[in-house]
Amino acid sequence: MKLDQPLKIFPTGMHPCSYLPGLIARNAVVDPGFKMTPEVYDYLICNGFRRSGDQVYRPYCHTCEECITTRIPVNEFKRSRSQKRTWKLNQDLIVKINKDGFKDDYLSLYQRYLESRHDNQDYEGVETFLLAEWCDIHFIEFYQLDNDVETLIGVAVTDVIKSGLSAVYTFFDPQQGNRRSLGVYAVLWQIEYAKAEQRDYVYPGFWIKDCRKMNYKTRYQPIEGLQRGKWLRLEKGIEKTSQ
Repeated sequence: MKLDQPLKIFPTGMHPCSYLPGLIARNAVVDPGFKMTPEVYDYLICNGFRRSGDQVYRPYCHTCEECITTRIPVNEFKRSRSQKRTWKLNQDLIVKINKDGFKDDYLSLYQRYLESRHDNQDYEGVETFLLAEWCDIHFIEFYQLDNDVETLIGVAVTDVIKSGLSAVYTFFDPQQGNRRSLGVYAVLWQIEYAKAEQRDYVYPGFWIKDCRKMNYKTRYQPIEGLQRGKWLRLEKGIEKTSQ
């Protein structure tokens, strides 16, 4: 890949790790002045980077390598028994794809999700967190149909890139989402969507073995993790390579 301008990457300051208590973390971020393109973003995703708003970053902790970027090869993926049940349970949902940006209807849903899942209930600026001007973003909407009335119960924010789909964030109505395992269904749906769009991978984010909120990703098999520059298969409960 040829670049029209230099690609500079800078380390952030140290901060408490959001995933593993007692550890200090920092990130490597792409120069905010760099004019990002879909081609460069795809290249960076393939090399372990993620996106938060316009900022493209990856963990850059000298003494820790716990955050493993993952990807699911969609044409090889096989649903587990529980995933098959979740897929069947949610076949009554109506799924729509919004390519026109953040809707005001999302805000109350996002607020309820945040209040149920996280101590931080600051939902202001959610659009800045989810959007990027240079990115092809799909808001995958999940609707429940009751008496001919469609009720939005979940949204999966997904970046569409050349090599696949990058799952940015999923939020849903706590009551319906928990009953339906909607977070799981959103990943399964994105896998099927990637297949239909002839994309090779779904990038579900970081896998962190010792973090309960982040170690679920190895339930999707097969899955690969980027370790020391190589994409390697991760199995359930696998130890990270030391080589």
